[in-house]
Order: sequence, then C-alpha cells, then structure tokens
Amino acid sequence: MRAACVARPADIASPPRARRRRVPPRAPCEPSGRSPVSAPSPALSSPARSAADASAPTEAQLLDFARRAAADAPLIASLPLSPDARTWLRLDGPGGSEAWLIGWPPGTGTGWHDHADSRGAFVTAAGELREHALAARLPTDGWRTLELTDGVDRERLLPAGTGRAFGRHHVHEVLNDSPDRHAVSVHAYYPPLPRIRRYSRSGQTLRLEQVERPQDWQ
Repeated sequence: MRAACVARPADIASPPRARRRRVPPRAPCEPSGRSPVSAPSPALSSPARSAADASAPTEAQLLDFARRAAADAPLIASLPLSPDARTWLRLDGPGGSEAWLIGWPPGTGTGWHDHADSRGAFVTAAGELREHALAARLPTDGWRTLELTDGVDRERLLPAGTGRAFGRHHVHEVLNDSPDRHAVSVHAYYPPLPRIRRYSRSGQTLRLEQVERPQDWQ
C-alpha cells in the first residue's frame, strides 16, 4: 500500500513538521525493495538550474535542519515504533529537500548504498547509530565490481544529538547495533533522491547490485 505524499518546500528557519503517518513495507534505504520517495522535479534548463542551485540548501543547512528536528521531543515521540521493522514519517524539509524521521529496531541496518547525485545529512535523535563509510569517491557509472584499497574505510558512532553531513556519491551503511534498544534519526537530502545505488561487499570487493530510480518507487 502506498500513500501519496509530496513534501511542501519549507523555509530553512522554519521548524520541521511531520507529514501524514506512513508505515509502508520498507523504509527509505532498505537493503532491497522499493523505497517510498517522491519523484524529483523535471529537468531544468541551464539558467533555471543555476538559479535553483544558488537557492538550494547546503549540506550545513540540511544538517542544521536535522539537528533541530532531532531535538524536537514531541516530533520524535510522534513516530510509531515497531519491534521488527523500521518505521518512518515524511517531514517538510528545507528548500524543497526530501526529509524523513526514521525508527530503527535493534539490530537493523541499511546495507551498503549511496544517494547518487543528492547531498544529505542525518542526526541521531534517540539511541545510537553506527556508520560505515568509504573515504573515496567511486566512479559514478560504467562498472559492476571494484576492488577497494586499504585505508578507505571509516567508522563513526553517532549517539543521540550527533550527526553528519555528506556530499554526492557518498557510499555508506548505517546500523543500529543495540541488542535491545530502538534508535531514531532524522535524514534530509537535496535534491530529492533521483536514484539509489545498492551494493554488496565481500572483504575489499564492492559490487553494484541494483540501481533504483523514481519509477521503481511508485
């Protein structure tokens, strides 16, 4: 079941507001399956794109939004939690960005993926998340398997109140390692996700498994 939901652009200084409650089969960035995200706007002409880029939220502004949302106790409490599946609410992100409030049951994670041409940020609101990331920019297209060199792996522990921003083509996985405690986090992306690439990893071998595009999410 898919409920239609389109984010309303919000001023960067305005407080985050929850959209309609959504508990579809999978949360954004699940290891497989469809993700309930809205299709991006049609391509802009070059002058219009330049103007849009100039007014687009920066990584710092996306992170600030996520921090303010994560500190909003009534908003965090409004998220229904499940014992065995991630749940989420769509938020009004700043400047036309795509934003989500996500609940993570113990032991859940995203698998390796990136957000293609979108930059983003996320902040832990409750519990603790762990991020594994690659400190290397991968070729964007034209490959199926890559051998990673030593030293590209990075790991971050993100307890409540902490987060991070990232640029385009950032490859990572996010996990709730706790055996008995939920985590809750706020995520924001701009532009709204044009595609998600999902990977499998065995040692230093990274393999592209799937590319999801907006038509796959509808």
